[in-house]
Amino acid sequence: MDAKKLKDRVAIVTGAGTGLGRAHALELARHGALVVVNDISGLAQAVVDDICEAGGKGIANCGDVTSYQDMQAMAEQTRDHFGRVDILVNNAGILRDRTFAKMTLDDFRLVMEVHVMGAVNAIKAVWTQMQLQQYGRIILTTSSSGLYGNFGQSNYGAAKMALVGLMQTLSLEGAKHNIRVNCLAPAAITAMTAGLLPDEAVKVLTAERVSPGLIALLGEQAPTRMIMLAGGGSFESAHITMTRGVHVSWKNDPAKQVCEQLDRILDQTEQFVPASGWDQSKHELGKAFHAVGAFAEDGPDGDRGVGQPS
Repeated sequence: MDAKKLKDRVAIVTGAGTGLGRAHALELARHGALVVVNDISGLAQAVVDDICEAGGKGIANCGDVTSYQDMQAMAEQTRDHFGRVDILVNNAGILRDRTFAKMTLDDFRLVMEVHVMGAVNAIKAVWTQMQLQQYGRIILTTSSSGLYGNFGQSNYGAAKMALVGLMQTLSLEGAKHNIRVNCLAPAAITAMTAGLLPDEAVKVLTAERVSPGLIALLGEQAPTRMIMLAGGGSFESAHITMTRGVHVSWKNDPAKQVCEQLDRILDQTEQFVPASGWDQSKHELGKAFHAVGAFAEDGPDGDRGVGQPS
């Protein structure tokens, strides 16, 4: 155990029996964290053994993330053994890939249940504790499949983008309690992704080359509301942006104007990252006021039309 960036911080990692979760647990322990290794498969103890053999401390948990009762029990076990919960890494996940036409609703629901409600259950189980202690670091595992789409992964992509929305809101609600919430979008060859990437990627896209990014999102000076992409030793950030857009006149066929100005609406010049969902309304109100001077008279039922598109 060389670096001690997370010395004595108590961390839970879900789905940590193999692959990315295992790599995360080992990396957390290497940086001094006390690790609760959660995995439904029964492989958690082997990871704990590896942590202890390297000089770290950890305990195993076999709870199912889709059960809130199991996640409550995991949080209680963590507090009983280590006294607190500082870090939660939501890593547990499954794949049920098929084109949407061939996918069953059961497979769609199952993926949503594991990824989305699994994270919700785990976070809910530790959230109050983090509020009371005025400290928490939470990671939600998203994916480029959610951020950008992937053929045959409508269920997985929907779940992974839902986690981004959850992160955006929880980061706002947790700010006053020093709870920082971020997303990690990994690119790695694991049992879940085996066969989806070329053979030559195996040596590069290892789980171990993702986990250093995790540490940057969990320290004392960690950011919040960041979407970090990580793979093969490379690290990037993704952003949900909003373009400057246009404002149209209600007196001159607004639908026609929107259709004619799609290029301007799509133009990324001067795009920005909203601080919250309210920024959309503020931005649009600002353009409306600028166009007409008095918003109350704008709209389909107003007495006068707005000016030309901004």
